Amino acid sequence: MSFTLAIVGRPNVGKSTLFNRLVGKKLALVDDQPGVTRDLREGQARLGDLRFTVIDSAGLEEATDDSLQGRMRRLTERAVEMADVCLFMIDARVGITPTDQVFADILRRKNANVILAANKSEGRAGEGGYLEAYSLGLGEPIRLSAEHGEGMNELLYALYPIVSEIEDLREEASVPETDVDVSDEDAEEGAFRMPTTARPLQIAVIGRPNAGKSTLINQIIGEERLLTGPEAGITRDAISLPFEWDGVPMRIFDTAGMRKRAKIQDKLEKLSVSDGLRAVRFAEVVVLLLDASIPFEQQDLRIADLAEREGRAVVVAVNKWDLEEDKQAKLAGLIEAFERLLPQLRGAPLVTVSARTGRGLDRLHGAIMKAYEMWNRRVTTGQLNRWLLGMTEAHPPPAPGGRRIKMRYATQVKTRPPAFVVMTSHPEHVPESYKRYLTNGLREAFNMPGTPIRLTLRDQSDKNPFKDKKKPGPSALRKHMDGPRKEGR
Repeated sequence: MSFTLAIVGRPNVGKSTLFNRLVGKKLALVDDQPGVTRDLREGQARLGDLRFTVIDSAGLEEATDDSLQGRMRRLTERAVEMADVCLFMIDARVGITPTDQVFADILRRKNANVILAANKSEGRAGEGGYLEAYSLGLGEPIRLSAEHGEGMNELLYALYPIVSEIEDLREEASVPETDVDVSDEDAEEGAFRMPTTARPLQIAVIGRPNAGKSTLINQIIGEERLLTGPEAGITRDAISLPFEWDGVPMRIFDTAGMRKRAKIQDKLEKLSVSDGLRAVRFAEVVVLLLDASIPFEQQDLRIADLAEREGRAVVVAVNKWDLEEDKQAKLAGLIEAFERLLPQLRGAPLVTVSARTGRGLDRLHGAIMKAYEMWNRRVTTGQLNRWLLGMTEAHPPPAPGGRRIKMRYATQVKTRPPAFVVMTSHPEHVPESYKRYLTNGLREAFNMPGTPIRLTLRDQSDKNPFKDKKKPGPSALRKHMDGPRKEGR
């Protein structure tokens, strides 16, 4: 059976710590300061023999306006409504606060299945708060320590009767893999793999703060799933969301905005950027989102170079296109700057979108699928050898120091991204300019513009096994010839 459990409570009561323990991974950012979590983060949890979806929510605040805290509260209330079970956490060391009492009343109205948990109950310091929790009228509280794993059995036994009463329980389907790293084993399979529900296409949206990443993802999935607003740096966690886009199963990662390293002083922002870099490593296609008013800033170039060095397929999307007046002139300038400033991604898709209105999303989907197909492309050895012969005949390799370099054959060793090996003599003497000539030739000949290509030169010199051995003299030859005849006599 599968169900959804939402963890709710005031800021800094330990919700993200418990979330990480239930999913068995450190997915959610955890810090001592309150209000770290802002978006809803989902994960596949296991507790005893139960398998379920757990939602980590933002701390409940007493704010109902359009401020950041008010928007966070509305998002958390939405998680309460969509969950089958709510786990209401309090801080046993602080005790019951007026805010806890307000939200206990809200939970009674919005969700029938509420479990009360007094976190940080280890030791005598939490005894008083645990006893106070009875006054909330939500039944017997569970003594928990999310940090040390205490009280997990009590939570399991509290879930059993609730799960059995849920009327719309579904047969537990196969859970899609989340946060799947792109490993070399996948790359060496060779065949193009269409995304499936079990292995969806993984996309990371990255960029500078306030570029519109969360707004774009909300527009793509068709619901206000991520927290948005005019403030820069709202997103902190790298949130992954499963959805289907034009019939293609996908999992999209929303990441925190990445500023220049010199400007990052706060420990929490360092954790957020680190979480975003982790999402890039998990992704197969990276969408670099630029602000049309200030595109290709220095930090944009660094982020694009990071995605290319990680070997991910890259799509460049220019947001806030609806605000541009002279679109044709602006687009021509964007294309010129892209080719000049990012030569390592020359030929990668560049699309214009509006996250606010949804214009250009069809083009973005097509660019993502095209980049993914090229990232998985495989070329036969016969095609590569014909290509190598043509390239060396058109421009023979240089002969440094009078040593002639012979390029013998080429083969593709992996995909995701495409990686090739050229067997040659004296690979250490091949200049970087000639390697770039071969790499650009691969892009043009086999239609892989913008795809990261890995080219390795490997030594394959002619080596005679008798080269260093002395030739036998006439006497040695006669002795070798006479020996068998004497034995025969």
